[in-house]
Amino acid sequence: MTATQSKRPLTGIRIVDLTRLAPGPYGTMLLSDLGAEVIVVGGGRAGPPVSTFARGKTFITLDLKSPEGRDALQRLAATADVVLEGFRPGVADRLGAGYEALSSTNPGLIYCSLTGYGQDGPRAQEAGHDINYLAYTGVLGSIGPVDRPPTLPLNAIADMAGGGMLAVIGILAALHERSRTGLGQRIDAAMVDGCLSLIAMHFPVWRTEAMPGRGDGLIAGNAPFYRCYECADGGHVAVGSLEPQFFAALWTTLDLGALPDHMDRRTWPEIERQLDAAFRSQPRDAWAALFEGKQACVTPVLLPHEVWDDPQIRTRGEQQDGRFVVPAIPRFSRTPIAPCPNDTSDRSVEVLEALGLGAAQIAAASPADERGREIGLGWPPAFNG
Repeated sequence: MTATQSKRPLTGIRIVDLTRLAPGPYGTMLLSDLGAEVIVVGGGRAGPPVSTFARGKTFITLDLKSPEGRDALQRLAATADVVLEGFRPGVADRLGAGYEALSSTNPGLIYCSLTGYGQDGPRAQEAGHDINYLAYTGVLGSIGPVDRPPTLPLNAIADMAGGGMLAVIGILAALHERSRTGLGQRIDAAMVDGCLSLIAMHFPVWRTEAMPGRGDGLIAGNAPFYRCYECADGGHVAVGSLEPQFFAALWTTLDLGALPDHMDRRTWPEIERQLDAAFRSQPRDAWAALFEGKQACVTPVLLPHEVWDDPQIRTRGEQQDGRFVVPAIPRFSRTPIAPCPNDTSDRSVEVLEALGLGAAQIAAASPADERGREIGLGWPPAFNG
């Protein structure tokens, strides 16, 4: 554990991370930022870790197809509070890394299985990615313009929120429950479940006046007071003037005349025409300056390379090696957290020696030629040609 993690909320919690794809490493980054010691176990067909999510973690390599590798994992799990895995159902059991095997010597172990479709059901063994989980849960079918295919919201919803954050919620809840009972348990965190939960407020209004279909409704993208507009320089502004007071501030700031009833759908075409013409008349940053402090919920749409120059983001931002990085979240009054350094070097020998393994056992459990070997699609990916 690093010195910067010594006084954080999860100080003293050890997590063994068997995941590789984005949801699991993102979740354990959040836990690492909170002070947990995270030991990432790689090896075999595992692809390289996403370096963005490596903050504060320790990386080792184990050959889980060998008896020595499985024994090393068993010893490591016996010292852990949490194990997080992202294999398809049944794979961890075959590797000797399942809940029954690892909890047999550690009844307080919290074991979280993070998968796309969950541990049961007809699709439990199917491959999938964020886009597929969005597709099956109605999220993708409800995002995008009326007359075009659905729009992908990057992989922020299923992978990160419905996957990584869902796993973190389950782990934190199980840790709290264990403090009362002393017992661990298994968590089944499925990204399809997470996606369904994330759009809970939208299911009841689907095919109603509030949201008749994709791209249609109060917050679906076609309400003229809750959408983006292009500006004179090709930039965009985001207009979120949903409530009456915010819409009034929008309309009066633009000096567009008599205030229309923006909750009457019959007024929407004319409202859109006037707003579109207005915003196309000046560049994005001119509108950002005009609406600053106006309480109209109108903001510039920043591109990723512009984000760190925004004064609000910089005020709350975190730096590593002189550059801004995604902050550790959330903020705490007594036990502050901050992003830990990234170090993806292989520390198998150090960790396994601490478990009591000798040199020959370490060589068998973690073959030197396997350490640092990268298989699969890395991030960022290498393109051909």
